[in-house]
Amino acid sequence: MITLNINGEDHEYPENTPFLEIARRYQPEYPDDIVLIRFDNILCELHKRVIRPGSIQFVTTADKPGRDTYRRTVTLLMEAAASELFTEDRIIVQHSLGQGYYCEFRKGGDIYVPADQERLGALKARMQELAAADLPISKHNVKKQQAIDYFKEMHREDKVKIFRYRRSSRVNLYEVDGYQDYYYGYMAPSTGYCRYFDLIPYQEGFMLMFPDKDTHKVADFSPSDKLFATMDEAATWGESMGVRTIGDLDDCIAEGWIQDLILVHESYMEQKIGEIAATISADPRKKVVLIAGPSSSGKTTFSHRLSIQLTAHGLRPHPISQDDFYVNREDTPRDENGDYDFECLEAVDIPLFNQCMNDLLEGKEVTLPVYNFKTGHREYRNRSLKLGEDDVLVIEGIHGLNEKLSHQIPAENKFRIYISALTQLNIDSQNNLSTTDTRLIRRMVRDARSRATTAQETLARWDSVRRGEEKNIFPFQEQADVIFNSALIYETAVLKCYAEPLLFSVPEDCPEFEEAKRLLKILEYLLPVPGENIGHNSILREFMGGGCFGL
Repeated sequence: MITLNINGEDHEYPENTPFLEIARRYQPEYPDDIVLIRFDNILCELHKRVIRPGSIQFVTTADKPGRDTYRRTVTLLMEAAASELFTEDRIIVQHSLGQGYYCEFRKGGDIYVPADQERLGALKARMQELAAADLPISKHNVKKQQAIDYFKEMHREDKVKIFRYRRSSRVNLYEVDGYQDYYYGYMAPSTGYCRYFDLIPYQEGFMLMFPDKDTHKVADFSPSDKLFATMDEAATWGESMGVRTIGDLDDCIAEGWIQDLILVHESYMEQKIGEIAATISADPRKKVVLIAGPSSSGKTTFSHRLSIQLTAHGLRPHPISQDDFYVNREDTPRDENGDYDFECLEAVDIPLFNQCMNDLLEGKEVTLPVYNFKTGHREYRNRSLKLGEDDVLVIEGIHGLNEKLSHQIPAENKFRIYISALTQLNIDSQNNLSTTDTRLIRRMVRDARSRATTAQETLARWDSVRRGEEKNIFPFQEQADVIFNSALIYETAVLKCYAEPLLFSVPEDCPEFEEAKRLLKILEYLLPVPGENIGHNSILREFMGGGCFGL
């Protein structure tokens, strides 16, 4: 008998008891499905067994690791069903969009196949049958060469490429109903957990939808057509460059043409910024450019580069920070924990902002405030401005797309830009590289360099940052006149050199170690790229340092 501490109480179980058996014993105490456990603070799948004393915490689908596990398992279920129904086609998981994945059918890996209702209906029905059968999901630890041979036979070059650069001599394959695949994280123990999903036609493919906060109900799908178009354009451009997956990028690095790819993508990004500047300059009424985006999207560098392009088009841009219109510290709202909530809209003096902007539009001279973050008060330092015929205001801030911020400014005078790092690089055809992870790695590298913040501290704050984005930024992204994608196809390979040492410094006994370990596993698949050849005006310099904008 082995003693286990479960939820603060000691219990004895026979050696080799499956964790699944223990999870089922405690499941009635949890409203959400238990899909993993933490054994002595280390995530474990439920097929593992008790071999030594330790402490157990249950991980449900309401927790982030459990939610990721659920999505991964449903994706495997979809792949297994599709391999049985459509023997000549493959499903490509393209983007994460809302609470789902945008997927496409491809014949031979390249030719689009329409995702009509008949095809989706058959796929969904088979997935439901597999889920109802509660089939076990087996995990096989095999030699890397054995896995390479298997995926070669399956014509899965995306998997073969990534194994080619993996240092480990063995890999884990998951199997369900005779179908095997390689995934980048934990799985639920059986298909019976995959009860809540939906397949919805969208664009040329379909959405695989999952639950959100209510884990027993599939989330509604709200099309984000502008965001999708930007992500799809990035994916198409990546495919035209021959770099769609991490394996493709590793090939590019190993074969010595990464510098060409860097130059081409930076040129492409400059072209996109120039197109935005041309659109603004073509309409003389557009005097207020509002830029908003989530954390670490590169807003500051983008605003500088856009200002340069506006200048090249004969305009005179004036950068203004929304932060300078914060209310005084004593008037700042507090959150549910009693802390100052600087990210809520009410932290901004909206009447003052609108008055200053409208006075400028009317040709008046205005003294703009400067917010002193040390004293928590606005100050006036003779920062006067009067707009001429060619002047334009470039305003950066998280609420730029929220109509409540600028509701008194005439619509014809505003141009809204949403910026985010919408990663176009996938791990392989079934696993996308999260846009959120890209921004988290960016922020970690930047904060360590410029704010002396440890990776552990950045990871600890990230959930709070994400909650603020989901409340104040993401709901308004479709209101933008244009969406700018700041992700660089090569950037994770560059940031790997900076991020890995930071992640390895996270102590094993802290709550953030689990997330650090997950990010390290992603970075393991990438070959490193030295950063010294990155252009000094690159958005990447905002995070790694050495840029020409003093960032």
